Amino acid sequence: MSAREPVRRKPTGILLRLLVLAALVIDAVVHWQLAPGYQLGAPGGIGQGNLFRLEAVAAVLAGLYVLVRGSRPAYAAALVVAGSAFIAVLLYRYVDIPALGPIPAMYEPVWFFEKTLSAVAEGLGAVLAGVGFLRQRGNARRRRR
Repeated sequence: MSAREPVRRKPTGILLRLLVLAALVIDAVVHWQLAPGYQLGAPGGIGQGNLFRLEAVAAVLAGLYVLVRGSRPAYAAALVVAGSAFIAVLLYRYVDIPALGPIPAMYEPVWFFEKTLSAVAEGLGAVLAGVGFLRQRGNARRRRR
């Protein structure tokens, strides 16, 4: 392919990027909306609310990266963000982990709508980002041939 040839985007690739973005946006919105209530437990420290805000920002940035680039590093970033959030919500739902240095204890042994919505979006986002990552690997191999 020459430098002047347009990059051809397959509809499935664009759809995958949009789905990853949607999952990460849901994750970000839920975390951003819940953050103020969770910060009340540690108003002067890092607090769970601030961790939620950081998660929201990371999710938006990773989602935009996937949308704009759709590259292996973009999908890897989305996989890390969505996957780590999914693991965290499951871990803190079922395991009572004490505070670790500046990270507060976040055990919450209940499911509610927003938490469930976020967990589903994070899980699906991680799976979709993993699929995108593997597809890019296959595309790179085909280009080298």
